[in-house]
Amino acid sequence: MTNTPTTPARRPLTLRDVSEASGVSEMTVSRVLRNRGDVSQATREKVLAAAKELGYVPNKIAGALASQRVNLVAVVIPSLSNMVFPEVLTGINEVLDETPLQPVFGVTNYKPEREEKVLYEMLSWRPSGVIVAGLEHSENAKAMLRAAGIPVVEIMDTDGPAIDACVGISHRRAGRKMAKAILKAGYRNIGFLGTKMPLDHRARKRFEGFTEALAKEGVEIVDKEFYEGGSALAKGREMTEAMLKRSPELDFLYYSNDMIGAGGLLYCLDQGIDVPGKVGLAGFNGVELLDGLPRKLATMDACRIEIGRAAARIIAERAAGDGLAGGERVELAPKITPGDTLKRR
Repeated sequence: MTNTPTTPARRPLTLRDVSEASGVSEMTVSRVLRNRGDVSQATREKVLAAAKELGYVPNKIAGALASQRVNLVAVVIPSLSNMVFPEVLTGINEVLDETPLQPVFGVTNYKPEREEKVLYEMLSWRPSGVIVAGLEHSENAKAMLRAAGIPVVEIMDTDGPAIDACVGISHRRAGRKMAKAILKAGYRNIGFLGTKMPLDHRARKRFEGFTEALAKEGVEIVDKEFYEGGSALAKGREMTEAMLKRSPELDFLYYSNDMIGAGGLLYCLDQGIDVPGKVGLAGFNGVELLDGLPRKLATMDACRIEIGRAAARIIAERAAGDGLAGGERVELAPKITPGDTLKRR
């Protein structure tokens, strides 16, 4: 685990900043942003363009609180239906429960435009900090986060530059680690089944690390399947059936998450396929659902609760001490659980 402060504190943007950037008075800027008064369309567009470029978010409580901060922590995640994120929220809540801070949650459904909207609304209330999933955001979202003047912690991923602090795992390293374990167990004809690959950057990075490690040993993915949709048992069964019929030579299936992996395991057992003798299987995330399966699926723990706790601690400590520099970077190390589906043959 590393924790290295690097980023200096930032001040929040004001109406004056937008005024200077747009070349109009602060009063006019205020009228435009509040949609009040008689302002020409050209001036309105100039002000809105400047505010958007700066990442300025109007302060809804500026006149109500001398501190211009509320004891809220904005937590922005892509999904509540995905079993991964409730555990992250549990870790966040555990830590903040011992402080005056209260988490409030927003869901983006893996859509960048939705993330922009959620951040805009949450930041307008001037929270004491932001915890947001992932390192990839739209330029407008990045501008808002940089200009907020509060602690920002990006979670779940450390493969890339952060706006401020970040807490998570290296998904590329996780993919490479799983590939090495599969090859060590003697499997060579490997298929990959993934969900939300265009939008789930962390799943994409695991796939990239996975294929890189295979390539170093002269092994290529035999077959792969991606789809747009939720991580469901039924979808895992369906994808597994299609892939094994299409590529019967496969001896290992690596799934981007445990839910579709569990569906794949149930399909194989229903069909009388020898697991792990004929076909080995592995997922990702280490969800509790695996404990109730007829056989335990091989997986990798994504350190979800630990990520939530570490992120909340950073917010709480920096909210309590204004002199902290920021820029913390915390990388956790996930471990492989071989279960009953990844064994040396």
